[in-house]
Amino acid sequence: MRVTIINGEPDAASEFNRYQDTLAARLREAGNEVSTLELRNLDLKGCSGCFGCWIKTPGECVKRDDSSLVARAVLAADLAIWASPMRMGFTSALTKRAQDQMIPLLHPYFVIEGGEMHHRARYERYPRFGLVLAVGPATDSEDIEITRAIWSRTARNFKSDLAFTAITTTPAEEAADEFASVA
Repeated sequence: MRVTIINGEPDAASEFNRYQDTLAARLREAGNEVSTLELRNLDLKGCSGCFGCWIKTPGECVKRDDSSLVARAVLAADLAIWASPMRMGFTSALTKRAQDQMIPLLHPYFVIEGGEMHHRARYERYPRFGLVLAVGPATDSEDIEITRAIWSRTARNFKSDLAFTAITTTPAEEAADEFASVA
């Protein structure tokens, strides 16, 4: 299985990076092909809601930044693991910026699925999503549940599902084993 870890930790010296390294190593040991995309090293300008990705440059952000690298990495994966520290009750701004810039991977047109309106798929296949959250002392269970629910809805819009959510209070080896069992 091809696994891409999208690391939204802005601090290169963070303990959370070591957690992800352990997670990736365990996933590799289980026979998976694992790559990591460090968002902090990319130029991500953020979505301005201009709709250019749907009209002017279909499928790609009109801003010339590194969002296309993130989009290609997500599409190439069987499992895209979004890894982020919790900040003020949600994922980091870096992770949110990358998440927002995935909208070109969908069509601007809508379809009704399961009684809900969703974007039409641009591609035949999207990866399953995983979520790894680094929690701090100010993070409570409601923050985690809201974040998980939002990412679950994001995955659903991408014709996929949120396969697993791991919290860094769970050892990385156990989280990797859980990811491997559901993916």
